[in-house]
Amino acid sequence: MVHEGCSITSAEFGRFVEIGQGSRVAYSTVGDYSYCDRYCDIANAEIGKFANIASFVRIGATDHPLDRASLHHFLYRSASYWDDAEDDAAWFEKRRARRAVIGHDTWIGHNAQVKPEVRVGTGAVVASGAVVTKDVPDYAIVAGVPAKVVRMRFAPEIVARLERLAWWDWSHEALRAALQDFRSLPVTEFLARYE
Repeated sequence: MVHEGCSITSAEFGRFVEIGQGSRVAYSTVGDYSYCDRYCDIANAEIGKFANIASFVRIGATDHPLDRASLHHFLYRSASYWDDAEDDAAWFEKRRARRAVIGHDTWIGHNAQVKPEVRVGTGAVVASGAVVTKDVPDYAIVAGVPAKVVRMRFAPEIVARLERLAWWDWSHEALRAALQDFRSLPVTEFLARYE
């Protein structure tokens, strides 16, 4: 479901995906069951399955040329300024190649940012307002500017078991069959039942 006022450019969506009102998704893939709330800006990103993205999140924020005489986009959006100039296709290609990657079953909090070429691991949580400039380990909780690991969600052996189980790859029917257990069982009991 794509809500009103969205801008979608060269994006691919999996099943049961929802894009919140006023969001922009460009040159990105969004995996099954993932959603973003209102006014998100997602560019040049690969979003895994079951990602939970709060409102006003920015993923893969584009950058400006820091090594040139000007930062302004007249350098690469030149056709908007002169009839005889072309846009800088190489600049846009370079931008699109700098992918941000969001793992499966992640939670990106309100107004957080994930910079280009950063990977947020499976099961990770990014706190509201955080700016993620470095890779986030699987199942870590990060906060701050720049974001730093606050703690891990689970012990390493639980993380390894969850990653082996890979429930995010289950069929829609298998997820439905396990729904009550997802809701009620602590993670160790859930793993014991489904490993």
